[in-house]
Amino acid sequence: MEERLRRLMAAALDGNAASYRTLLAEVSERLKAYFLRRLGRDRSADTDDLVQETLMAVHSRRATWDRDRPFTPWLHAVARDKLMDHFRRNRSRQTVPIDENDVFFAEDGSGAAEARLDVGRLLDAIPQKRSDLVRRVRIEGQSIADTAAATGLSEAAVKIGVHRGVKDMSREAGVEGGDGDV
Repeated sequence: MEERLRRLMAAALDGNAASYRTLLAEVSERLKAYFLRRLGRDRSADTDDLVQETLMAVHSRRATWDRDRPFTPWLHAVARDKLMDHFRRNRSRQTVPIDENDVFFAEDGSGAAEARLDVGRLLDAIPQKRSDLVRRVRIEGQSIADTAAATGLSEAAVKIGVHRGVKDMSREAGVEGGDGDV
């Protein structure tokens, strides 16, 4: 579902009106279910208003969506903002878990895609030599011996490089200590 919504949004940004109408129709159903679960069936009028407000926000903020990122987390952020605005207006004190995994989210592994993007950014932020070693050993699963042979380093140098690379990534991510496994 994520990929379909993503394609529709990209086509809509390119000026395809039919794709935009299809996207808004599909998103409307998801938004209605999302808001109904949080407000309850007795508040369906509020739900309809929230769906409309969210669709207007999607329309006005559509240029802020990054085509290289998943669509549903962006949509969820817009919907969550509208729900919080609704609670503030009505002085409601309800909690909405931001990491809830329900039908609103696509179930195609977009979370894994986000994690890959985050790891990629961290790897890009550390020295290239260490980044290469972390990629080979921790991500691709190469052995220390194979990595040493491929890079011309000693096994000890590979171990030290991976350890320091992981520390650099942890520090870059703001993890205290920087000693944990990444």
